[in-house]
Amino acid sequence: MHISPYHAPDFFKDALAQGRHRDIVGGRWEETGLIQMQILLDQGLDPHHHLLDIGAGSLRLGCRVVPYLDAGHYWATDLSCDLMRAGHGRELADPARLPIHHLIEDAEFSYLGVPGTITHAIAFAVFTHLPMNHLRRALISLRAACPNLQKLMLTVFLAPEASYLTPFRQPDGVVTHAARAPYHMLRSDVEYLLHASGYGAEFTPTELPRGQQLIIARPV
Repeated sequence: MHISPYHAPDFFKDALAQGRHRDIVGGRWEETGLIQMQILLDQGLDPHHHLLDIGAGSLRLGCRVVPYLDAGHYWATDLSCDLMRAGHGRELADPARLPIHHLIEDAEFSYLGVPGTITHAIAFAVFTHLPMNHLRRALISLRAACPNLQKLMLTVFLAPEASYLTPFRQPDGVVTHAARAPYHMLRSDVEYLLHASGYGAEFTPTELPRGQQLIIARPV
């Protein structure tokens, strides 16, 4: 069993060959992209800031935030560079505002090539599809790679302790699991990982698609 559907052999190759660059990032393209953009605005993202979009997919957020930011201030990482390039070619109103080398394939959350100028980062519906040790690696590596980071906005699925070991139905209907995707976590575990990795965290009451929990993490 693969840790997520995205890790299956030829998943991206087959989906992109079928023209499904929007579908494979979870659906609700318009709705979710607008929600992501609003999160950034609510958290004070200004055009002069430098944004890292972790797990950017086919630029569902990128196609909205690139025109807002100063040219060259958006960077993106994903498991598949081909998927990001599909978004670059098909979804950006002005592709020249986003240099292609700002799209970095990064399966290990190492952020190699990401500049230290990054001030804000978002990881929306990324750690919902990965085991918890990936979150720890991502948090530690991000602090090292981005010394000017002010905020990281991320989402996870949470489950109460009594339901952790069994499938758990989230408020929006999706069923999550402890040992396979989509993954849920305990709030206490997420708080520990954030604190141990050098972040303070705010668990917001924002209602997100599929019942995801929005967390605002700040390096301390």
